[in-house]
Amino acid sequence: MTKFFLVLHVLAAIVAVGPVTVAASMFPPGARRALADPGDQRAAETLRLLHRICRVYAGLGIAVPVLGLATAMSMGVLGDAWLIASMALTGIAAAVLLALVLPRQEELLEAVEAAAGADATTEVTATTVTTATTVTTGTTVTAGAGATGAGAATGVAANPRATVRLAMFIGIFNLLWATVTILMIVRPGSTTGA
Repeated sequence: MTKFFLVLHVLAAIVAVGPVTVAASMFPPGARRALADPGDQRAAETLRLLHRICRVYAGLGIAVPVLGLATAMSMGVLGDAWLIASMALTGIAAAVLLALVLPRQEELLEAVEAAAGADATTEVTATTVTTATTVTTGTTVTAGAGATGAGAATGVAANPRATVRLAMFIGIFNLLWATVTILMIVRPGSTTGA
């Protein structure tokens, strides 16, 4: 039974935690791209997909510690220091993901959507102003429309530090999981051998 639980535990870690670490790591550069070009629908859709992957697989990730506890009980190592440290680090990683990574992804996603909405409104307004000016005076306004474009309308895009902080939290999350993985493989002080 131990091998069965161990196989399930390892598979759950690969299938659930792997996609979160990759998608979360891809999110900050994607957010910077989407904020730099609010009219790029593909960048915004990619960002939504990355956030959805993080959210869904974070929920599936609960299977990893549950199966890990079942494996530890069947191996009789619940009191070992390496396992207690791994469980504590897993809890910290979950807290970082739920309290720091996912909420900041949502904030950046909202900023991207707001910037895209402001950019679309600015384009429509600029087109209307240009058309009205052309009809009324026979001249075309180009500099005025550009001046009130995406850069002025998207104050949320002006803070690149939000993506840097998110990247830092994601790095902490990934480092915690890497440490847990190393502890699971090396198992310092374990009497079952490495």
